[in-house]
Amino acid sequence: MIRIDFNRLKFLVIDDNAHMRRIVRQLLHGFGSREIFEAEDGANGLEMFTSQKPDIVITDWAMPVYDGIEFTKTVRNSNSPVTRFVPIIMLSGHSEKRCVMEARDAGVTEFLTKPVAAKSLYERILSVVLSPRPFIRTKDYFGPDRRRTVNAKYAGPERRKGTADAEIIEVAPLDNRLQQQRKQADAASQRPGNAA
Repeated sequence: MIRIDFNRLKFLVIDDNAHMRRIVRQLLHGFGSREIFEAEDGANGLEMFTSQKPDIVITDWAMPVYDGIEFTKTVRNSNSPVTRFVPIIMLSGHSEKRCVMEARDAGVTEFLTKPVAAKSLYERILSVVLSPRPFIRTKDYFGPDRRRTVNAKYAGPERRKGTADAEIIEVAPLDNRLQQQRKQADAASQRPGNAA
């Protein structure tokens, strides 16, 4: 199994159920993560998202006040050129097709049904870190490419190309961006006058 350095990733876990937040936190700690922030609903999650700038968000769907769908739409529709690309993994007790499609159409990056298995969560995190899907911008949608499969029957010239009303935005793997940030921080700390 491929391994990544979870110690470099900042997570935000949003769930109204304290027990579920604790389970997800323990899983993330087990994977090696040390920076994990928590919020009990989408409204508090937005405050934490803005102040802590996590690399990955893991959110529940059904929460009082402000649910995971509203949270996702707010993040995806923000004006920030950085935060609107943050991977969002949604957890839900509802696995019906309409729920999965609603989450997808809101801009969720990955979807997991509860109860969550450690292996499934690990694999979804690996996916968003190492192989992010391109983002699509249309007049009605901004988020990860919703097409998960390649239709072998259609390989026309417009397949997955931007058109007048759709733009495809390639997203660098999160692992590459974190490495770049680390190099920049190391270089800045080596400059004269920045010695500790």
